[in-house]
Amino acid sequence: MSAFDERPVVFDCHDQQLAGILHPGTGNATSGVVIVVGGPQYRVGSHRQFVGIARHLAAAGIPVLRFDYRGMGDSEGDIRDFQAVGEDIGSAIDTLFREHPSLQRCVPWGLCDAATAIAFHAHRDPRISGQILLNPWVHTEAGEARAFLKHYYLKRLFSRALWKKIFSGDFNPRESASSLGDNIQTAKAQPESSTDEALPERMLAGIQAFSGDTLLILSGDDLVASEFLDATAKSKEWRAWLESERLTRHDLEEADHTFSSEEWKNAVSDICREWLLERND
Repeated sequence: MSAFDERPVVFDCHDQQLAGILHPGTGNATSGVVIVVGGPQYRVGSHRQFVGIARHLAAAGIPVLRFDYRGMGDSEGDIRDFQAVGEDIGSAIDTLFREHPSLQRCVPWGLCDAATAIAFHAHRDPRISGQILLNPWVHTEAGEARAFLKHYYLKRLFSRALWKKIFSGDFNPRESASSLGDNIQTAKAQPESSTDEALPERMLAGIQAFSGDTLLILSGDDLVASEFLDATAKSKEWRAWLESERLTRHDLEEADHTFSSEEWKNAVSDICREWLLERND
C-alpha cells in the first residue's frame, strides 16, 4: 500500500459520530498508532504535522488513525478539554483494531495536553503497549510564572532584539518591570485551586500505573516543555521515571512547541518511526 492510500472513517462514541482519517500501513501489521489531538486543534495539526507523521509511519508499514474527539473538528458533541477524552481515545483504538484485525497492540501519540490525556488513559487500556508524549502539559499558574522567570527573562537579556529596542528608545522599562513583578508574585503565590496545582501529580499517577514503554520528546525553545521539566525536577518519583529503562527521551534543543520547521517535523517523525519499529521486532 502507498503511504497516501488513506481514507476517512466515521465511528461512534456514546452515540455521537467522530471523524478520522485512517492511514492503513501494511495489512499484517501487529502494532498501530492513534494520534490524539490537543486542543484547540483538529486532526491535521499545526503546520500539517499530524498528516506528515501519519504518512511517514504508514510508509514504514505502521497503521495510523488520526481523529477529532467530541466537540472538535468535524466530530459531533460538546467541546471538552483533555481531561475528559479517555472514552474518545478508547473508541478510536476500537476503530483502528476493527479496521486492522491483525493488530495486537496500540501506541497513542500526543502533543501538549493530548500527551497528558494519554497519560491519564493509557494504564486503563490493556491494548496500549506504549505511549509517545511530546511537550506534556502540566500547567499551573505558579509553574508557568516560574518557567517564565527561569527561562524567558534570562534568554531575553542576551537577545539582540531587546538591546535594539533599548537603544532605539522603543523599550518601556516601566511596563517590563510591571510584567516581571507580576510573574514574581504569581510564582510565589499559593494556588487558589487544587485542581490545576494537582495536574503534575495526577499525570504522575497515570504514568506510574502504566506498565508499557514511553517515548518522550521535548522542545528546547518551549515554555510548556520547560514547565514540565521544572515540575518533574521537584519530585523524586518523577525523576525515577525519567531515569527508568521504560523511558526513551529525545530533546530537540532548537525546536519550538509545535516543531514548526520541516527539519523539526522530520526529526520527530524519524524518532517515532525508529522507536516504534524497534518494538515491533
